[in-house]
Amino acid sequence: MSPVRRRTSLRKELPLLAWLVIVWGALWRDFSPGNLVFGLVLALLVTRFLALPPVELSGRFNVFHAVRFAFKFVGQLVAASANLLRLAVTAGPRVTSAVVAVPLRSHADLMVTATGHVISLIPGSLIVEVDRANATLYVHGIDVPDAAAAERVRRSVLATEAELIRIMGTKDELALVRDEEQLRQAESGGAR
Repeated sequence: MSPVRRRTSLRKELPLLAWLVIVWGALWRDFSPGNLVFGLVLALLVTRFLALPPVELSGRFNVFHAVRFAFKFVGQLVAASANLLRLAVTAGPRVTSAVVAVPLRSHADLMVTATGHVISLIPGSLIVEVDRANATLYVHGIDVPDAAAAERVRRSVLATEAELIRIMGTKDELALVRDEEQLRQAESGGAR
């Protein structure tokens, strides 16, 4: 006897539907209104009638943080590409790489997946494994010669996850990120 699948409200699925329509347009390289409407119809059919595992959405999406993150992400792409060029020219094959385990705050599949995809899109980093049970990403980083560099990789992944939580995380995850920020501010204020 299979458990009854709980129907997710259309309002909560709106970010997922929008993303599916954007992906549809990108796959066809056609963002005409007719193609996007057809993509929306397909997205509705897929999410409403196919027996897929549910995607747990928080029901919140912060447009301001999404736009800010998009610009920040493009900046990271440019900086990482320039760094890889520098490493290729100066160090060549002598560059030290490492795989760094990064336990995430969120155990939600969507958040773990989104964080992994964003990190993999940045040149010089790649997700080599995901421990779903423990919400841990194993990140292959280039130019990681010591523990301090590994810690920078870990902090970078956690910063990306925090940005994604600000965009679409649950209220509990957002509260956790804010608490961590306040703790860091208190520690840096006390260190002065």
